[in-house]
Amino acid sequence: MPPEKQQQLVQRLQRFNSLPPQQQQRILNRMETWEHLTPEQKQQARQLFSQLKTLPPERRRMVQSAVQDLRQMPPEQRQQVLESERFKNTFSPQERGLLSGISRLPLAPAEGQSETPDE
Repeated sequence: MPPEKQQQLVQRLQRFNSLPPQQQQRILNRMETWEHLTPEQKQQARQLFSQLKTLPPERRRMVQSAVQDLRQMPPEQRQQVLESERFKNTFSPQERGLLSGISRLPLAPAEGQSETPDE
């Protein structure tokens, strides 16, 4: 491995090790979930999160907050919330499409939940 690549990996490991244990566990949970995605799901996730990055910061925060809320719900309840008037009035069609797509992906457990993904 080239020295610059080695240095990058060492820096990433040092950053990880400096994080609080809860944040380390959250990262490990996400990595575990990612590892179990199919190639198609990984591609879909990349596309969705690429679209998420194009939103203005305030809207991105709102969508991310909604994703956090949705992660804590069973799939049936997620669908009801996504189809609710409140969501239709709060989020644009593009944002609702992102939320819907993200909610169909297997998600890492939200903080305080078990480590079993609530796909």
